[in-house]
Amino acid sequence: MYTRGSVSYGLDSRMSLPTRIAVSLPPLVNARVLPSFSPPTLRGLPRTGLVSFSSKFTSLGGNFAKKMAWSSEKNEVGVENNHGLVLPAAESYAQEACEALRAGKVIAVPTDTLYGFACDACSSEAVNRIYEIKGRKHTSPLAICVGDVSEIKHFADTEHLPNGLLESLLPGPVTVVLKRGESSILEKSLNPGLDSIGVRVPDYDFVRIVSRGLGSALALTSANLSGQPSSVSIKDFENLWEHCAYVYDGGELPSGRAGSTVVDLTRIGKYKILRPGSAKVETIAILERHSLVEETTAT
Repeated sequence: MYTRGSVSYGLDSRMSLPTRIAVSLPPLVNARVLPSFSPPTLRGLPRTGLVSFSSKFTSLGGNFAKKMAWSSEKNEVGVENNHGLVLPAAESYAQEACEALRAGKVIAVPTDTLYGFACDACSSEAVNRIYEIKGRKHTSPLAICVGDVSEIKHFADTEHLPNGLLESLLPGPVTVVLKRGESSILEKSLNPGLDSIGVRVPDYDFVRIVSRGLGSALALTSANLSGQPSSVSIKDFENLWEHCAYVYDGGELPSGRAGSTVVDLTRIGKYKILRPGSAKVETIAILERHSLVEETTAT
């Protein structure tokens, strides 16, 4: 957990690597095939597969590119069991996710780093539910997720940033911390008392489609009990499925348990890495290419 002052941002992440649990589910009862649907076309998102990892980082480092060289096969069968409803993280199931979110429910989704719990960021009831599920203190803020980089300006102040910086960083495994600003449409009940917000645009089609379909930002945090290792497969948090309206399975994620790189961009011309995460080197290279310098702490 990395902090700025007493504030922590981003998905919870522990660097310890316990033995991974196989992603294949055991035989479950009451299996049934769910009807698929044809959702309306969603603006600006390609419909060429579930996972579209960005190539913007590949020119900066081979290790990151290798980690991201992964895809998920689409599975059209949902499994209902005594824990809840497990569905594939496929576009054809995005409508169920949006309906659950509008009803104030919590869902579990894969991202380009870890599995996360998500809810409507503008629903105080749903946000409180996430804190309850995780056993997390309300003083620990939640990040938000939006479907496109162009949406960030509606929730945070981006005017001071160099042109093209956010588009170079995102979509990707990066959480940018920005000031909310006076024009932010975020509910005051989300992270009350804080003038900054962590924002993600994961490079994972499903969670972006859901965010766009909801028409609002998602509150997003790691799918685990607070203080426990983060989840790279749905089996890692099976004991928490029952608290979710839906659990969306994207297979085992390739990034390890480092989570996103969290960078503070609240100061003009400065950056500060709050959590190294899975893309620190690539992120710093992009920041410095846009003439930002690292913020140093006065001694």
